[in-house]
Amino acid sequence: AFTTTEKASQHLEGGAKKVVITAPSADAPTYVVGVNLDKYNASDTVVSNASCTTNCLAPLAKVIHDNFEIVEGLMTTVHATTATQKTVDGPSGKQWRDGRGASQNIIPASTGAAKAVTKVIPELKGKLTGMAFRVPVPNVSVVDLTVRLGKAASMDDIKSKVKEASESSLKGIIGYTEEQIVSSDLNGDTRSCI
Repeated sequence: AFTTTEKASQHLEGGAKKVVITAPSADAPTYVVGVNLDKYNASDTVVSNASCTTNCLAPLAKVIHDNFEIVEGLMTTVHATTATQKTVDGPSGKQWRDGRGASQNIIPASTGAAKAVTKVIPELKGKLTGMAFRVPVPNVSVVDLTVRLGKAASMDDIKSKVKEASESSLKGIIGYTEEQIVSSDLNGDTRSCI
């Protein structure tokens, strides 16, 4: 995997002008649109855009933290099948359950998204943890964020701020709906978080 600056730089040696790592990176500068893209340094040749889960979680965490202060939180993602999963049960070099068939199981998995969020929102360092469940759907995942807040807020207060952000500063990044949608209704949607 090319998730470090050193490994990803091999693409530069092959002729690429810039490299965007589409996974969390231990050492590459990390940016999430709507969260910290204003800190982007155009001279960086290797950057990370974190993960799809981080791109969903970070804008939502930013809205909640900026308005209500996240003291601590747990993020759970119910994640669509990925290309690294097995189609049927087979061997796995990491954990036994990683070798289980993707289309037949709900598979508990680790996620680096909670940690990756702290690279783009440093104030949340040590405040978030996370877990994942891989489920047999081809596209669209869910992030459930449960937080303890530093400022009192009702559910309506939080929903109002998320809706406000979806119509202003984070329009096109965060969406807001109270319609009774399901995951496949969001196929093709380009927003990071709805």
